[in-house]
Amino acid sequence: MPIEIIRKKVSLAKVGELAKSSYGDMVKGVVDLRRKVIALGGELHADAEALLLQDGARQDDLWGFNLFPDRPKEEWIQYTSFINIRPAHGNRSQEIQDEKLKKAIREIIEALIDAK
Repeated sequence: MPIEIIRKKVSLAKVGELAKSSYGDMVKGVVDLRRKVIALGGELHADAEALLLQDGARQDDLWGFNLFPDRPKEEWIQYTSFINIRPAHGNRSQEIQDEKLKKAIREIIEALIDAK
């Protein structure tokens, strides 16, 4: 499954293509909070995480999510990934618990994906 680092705005249709080439209705993603980029695709969040680390990201800035491009915009992001289990950062589950963190992630995703 291909993985792409998204640095500039892409269409929702492009995200839909990535979803179809991976899980059908969903594509895994990892956001880099510091650099404000996302990696989409791959079988595991850890695959996209590894690509971002090779690209210069810092581990503490990476958080995983799932994106469902065919869902309404209010429901298209799922903040769940094994890479999100970080007790040292106050996140003890796969789902991101911090609402401010979720908001920051959503803002980056929405800045990079044209979901009109």
